[in-house]
Amino acid sequence: MTATVRLDDVLEHKLEQLSISLHKKKSDVIREAILYYANSFESSKKKKMLRAVAKTLNADKEEAKLFEETLHDGL
Repeated sequence: MTATVRLDDVLEHKLEQLSISLHKKKSDVIREAILYYANSFESSKKKKMLRAVAKTLNADKEEAKLFEETLHDGL
């Protein structure tokens, strides 16, 4: 697939500098940047989901504790 990207002067200069510094084609730098961004995004989503699961588990533990306390109260 071929994609066209419009860059302002600042981004074009940064891409040029990265390409030179990394000894890679501009298209390779762009592909790697997209992969890096996608992986970072996925990792962030996973971390958020794991935090939500942990929060839910902790809330369930608290609820179970309250329930057991109620049972011990003779209800």
